[in-house]
Amino acid sequence: MTRSFTLSLTIGVLLLIGGLFISTTNMLGGKAMAENSNVEIATLAGGCFWCVESDLEKLPGVIEVVSGYAGGEEPDPTYEQVSSGSTGYREAVQVHFDPTKVTYAQVLDHYWKHFDPTDAGGSFGDRGFQYTSAIFYHNEAQLEIAEASKQALDASGRLENPVVTPIIKFTTFYPAETYHQDYYKHNPVRYKTYRYFSGRDKYVDKTWGDDAEIGAFKILSKGSADLTPGGHFVKPTDEELKALLTPMQYDVTQEEGTEPPFNNEFWDNKREGIYVDIVSGEPLFSSKDKFKSGTGWPSFVRPLTPGNIVEKEDSSLFSTRTEVRSKNADSHLGHVFNDGPQPTGLRYCINSASLRFIPKEDLEKEGYGEYLKIFE
Repeated sequence: MTRSFTLSLTIGVLLLIGGLFISTTNMLGGKAMAENSNVEIATLAGGCFWCVESDLEKLPGVIEVVSGYAGGEEPDPTYEQVSSGSTGYREAVQVHFDPTKVTYAQVLDHYWKHFDPTDAGGSFGDRGFQYTSAIFYHNEAQLEIAEASKQALDASGRLENPVVTPIIKFTTFYPAETYHQDYYKHNPVRYKTYRYFSGRDKYVDKTWGDDAEIGAFKILSKGSADLTPGGHFVKPTDEELKALLTPMQYDVTQEEGTEPPFNNEFWDNKREGIYVDIVSGEPLFSSKDKFKSGTGWPSFVRPLTPGNIVEKEDSSLFSTRTEVRSKNADSHLGHVFNDGPQPTGLRYCINSASLRFIPKEDLEKEGYGEYLKIFE
């Protein structure tokens, strides 16, 4: 099944009447942007750029991903020209990332796990040169890292056949037409239909399983994200949340529900560790600040990371209370009251269903090693 099949008549009309805006900076791979800010660029091809863009935009530390065409010589190529397979261009993406938050090697590691690098004829249902994979390196450092990454993947034993993805010196990149950018956001139904029938996710799940960390939820719940206030987080769609969360977790976090007291996971938990948002993985509370309130819900005297907590007025239930929500995921957590013990006098009454508990002994491997110091 090709993506041409999924394009609607409306998109075809837009292509005919819409102009393609190309700047010299974009053609050169964002060189000016990289030189004038703390941003690096990776140019990668892995089949359908809708899918590659979607997968890589969810990687923490990535600022933006631009879909386009890389490696050819003809200026300003169009989608129809590239789709012919005779232009020398591949569908590709440019990943703009903050190297202080995610390294080029980590970008490649995530990239390898979301397509079939052993397929020399295209990508899943899309066949032809324009859908073949490639890494376009921008400098010698990227070349060295890419070669080492490819060798490590071949030696990992995870793939049935050798990696055929070439590592090529970067030459040109032109952004694709506007309607291709963030296609998965603007056309979610068509995108999900295409992706499902392409077989990409079936291959990824079979080959990598949970190691692929597909989607924002799995990435962040494993703690491998920039979880500081304002950190990079793309919240899953409502449909995805319903699939990822239990009915109680969804009701509490997305519909401001309340779980039953004394009949929830963490109300009497006495283990050392931290509590993070069930959706985003952002750190919220510590066992060091947990106390037995007698209410039947987990209670804390203060947040672990105050910047990850948002307070809002709640006038439901014929009274005015202070609701507590997570900053990045905007999950409903519970409420805060002024009847807690010292040193704060506060009681953060939180639903277990909104939390995931990370035991002290698992903090390092889960990506929360910086919090070990509070238990020393």
